[in-house]
Parts: sequence; C-alpha cells; structure tokens
Amino acid sequence: MMKQDKSQSPRPLDGITVVSLEHAIAAPFCTRQLADMGARVIKVERPGVGDFARKYDERTRGMASHFVWTNRSKESLTLDLKNADAMSALEKLLEKADVLVQNLAPGAAARMGLSFDALHARFPRLIVCDISGYGDGGPYETKKAYDLLIQSESGFVSVTGSPDEPAKAGCSIADIAAGMYAYSGILNALLLRGKTGLGSRLDVSMLESMVEWMSFPMYYAFDGASPPPRAGAAHATIYPYGPFPVGDGSNVMLGLQNEREWRVFCEKVLKQPDLADEPDFASNSLRVKNRDRLRGLIVGAFAKMTIDQVVQYLEDAQIANARVNEMKDVWAHPQLKARDRWTNIDSPVGALPALIPPATNNQFDARMDRIPDIGEHTHAILKELGVTADIISRLEADKAI
Repeated sequence: MMKQDKSQSPRPLDGITVVSLEHAIAAPFCTRQLADMGARVIKVERPGVGDFARKYDERTRGMASHFVWTNRSKESLTLDLKNADAMSALEKLLEKADVLVQNLAPGAAARMGLSFDALHARFPRLIVCDISGYGDGGPYETKKAYDLLIQSESGFVSVTGSPDEPAKAGCSIADIAAGMYAYSGILNALLLRGKTGLGSRLDVSMLESMVEWMSFPMYYAFDGASPPPRAGAAHATIYPYGPFPVGDGSNVMLGLQNEREWRVFCEKVLKQPDLADEPDFASNSLRVKNRDRLRGLIVGAFAKMTIDQVVQYLEDAQIANARVNEMKDVWAHPQLKARDRWTNIDSPVGALPALIPPATNNQFDARMDRIPDIGEHTHAILKELGVTADIISRLEADKAI
C-alpha cells in the first residue's frame, strides 16, 4: 500500500497556544502530547538553570533521559517571574494564549496572581490546568509530592513487588497518570470552550490519578477483605500468569485466562495432558492456591527447551505469551521496526530517535520537532510580544531572562 503524504495536513491543535510553567514530568508530559497534536507550547523556565529535570542525568548523549522524553516540539522562554518586566512579558503572552499549565509548588502560581480566578476576569477564554500532588484543599494540600511518594500514598507500592518486599514501578507512573488526565482534561476543556466561549479550570491531583488506577486492587480488598498478594512479576490472582525461566537462561511471560486454555497448555506446551485433570489444578483458584507445586512442574518442563521452542509451542497452542525484554531489546523490537514506529528528532546534542506517538491518526502526522535548549526562543518570543530592545537589555542585565 502506498504511504499517504500527510506532511502538510492540518493537525487538531494547530493554532492553539499553550503556556506552561512546568518542571519534572507530569506537566511536561501533558504539554508534549499537546505539542504532538500541533499546539504551540511555550515552556517558561528559570533563567540559567531551567527545568530541573534537565539535570536528572546525562544518559542521552549528555542530556537527561526524562527531559528528552517529555520536551520535544516546545519553545523555551526563560523568565524570572519575580521581575516586574518579566511578569509583564508573561501577561502579554497570556493575552494570546489558549491554555496555561502549571505544576509549581502548591500555592506558588496563586501568589504570583496566576490562579484561575485572578486570570479569568482578564482572559475569559483562557483554560488553566493546575497539576499538583494532592489537589486543592484538605490536610495534604501543601505536602510535597514526588512520583515515588504518590506511588506509596496511593497504595500502589503495597501491592507491587515480592512477598518479602514491596517495590515501586520502574517508570514514573504517578507522573504519567497525572499527565495523561491533564492532557485529556485540556482537550475536553477546549471542546467545552467551543460550546460556551469560556475557559475553565482543571484541578489535576497525582494522588487521585493513581487511586483511579488502583481501583481493581481496592475493590478486590473491598469491605476489609485481604488485598491482592504481592507476586513479583506474576499475576496476583490468576495462575499460571507470569514469568518462567527457560533452559537457555532466558525468561518467558505467559498467561492463561480460562479452563480451555489450561487444558491446551497441558496438552500442547507441557506435553502432560493428564495434568489438566489433576484435582489440585481443577480451577484458577486451586491453581493459585497450589502455585508453588505447579510452578515447579512448568519450570521443569521449560528447562529442557530454548526460548524459541517455548514461544513456538505457546504460539501453536494460541496461549498468550511475551519475551521478557530488556531496554536494548525494545529499541530493536521487530514489531516496532516493521510498523515504522521510530523517527528522528533534533536536539542540542544532535538527532535522537523518538517513538511516534500511539493512537496514530490516518489524517495527519504527529508533530515531532526539536528539543529546545534553555532559553533558546527567549529573544524571538519577546520580540514577537512587542517587548522593546531597551526592556530586553534591562532583563538581560538583571539576569531575568
């Protein structure tokens, strides 16, 4: 099939301007996705140091891995908002903006006059999205909130890990959850503004975002019942569903969902058809109860095989399975390569690979532009706003840009 040229096609958020007082992950991940869809995102950073996530590590050719992930296609404007001229420039920017996103410390935006209530009277079409750890009000309103702390506070850590020790997720899931709800909430607010003509305020809490994601274990432990046990990489309440070692030293992840699959698994993969009728394994609940014995039987069978053999047996039996890939394997994943899911983006350290965003639309290509250096667009944006050369010089002298 001939590939459609979508390079000149309009994107859904073309013409939308987003101003973001952002740092770390939640807000930058939200606004990067808005940029993917065509929005102009102006990232306001502190002069000299910028978003502190720029210095998390130097793993991507000297740039921070988190920053590379969440900041492409943005413009970087450095402003010290304690400076009157800098704040005046921000206000000029907000006059033309559609969305303001901020995840500053609790109360910081309001103290600068950037609350929704303060802005709405002057900029009635402006959408304001406030992202915080715990949301407005309540005893935790001003409590510091980082990703791992929210993973813990939401109960996620308590059900993750091994029976002997809890564990966090290997990526910033609390930040990701909040960033996703902020992103979808802003899209909803833009649709609502199309009907009412007015901007609205979004209050996105990292805690509430994660508690929503915790609904299965919470309902499982409803009314004082026991929570799902920590089961490492295995499923806590379905068995066999998890990783198993293979004879060549690798691991395979497999999952059974029903009794038909259990019988086929015994017959075609383990080559032990009589096992399907064992009383100890006659239902999922019994397999969970007797998982240690069953695991020994599965590991014993797989010890005689290579990963390719195990995967082929599972595929032939139509049993769901996956390889337990490491990062190097994901970079080279054959499915991503076959679907042409990688592209290159520019950055201060040169071209870098980037995954094309999920939810591909057949009418347009996602925007995949440069990762900005600190303050890379400051002068251009200030001139666009009509800030005079004298004021720009004063801002430079005061180290306010």
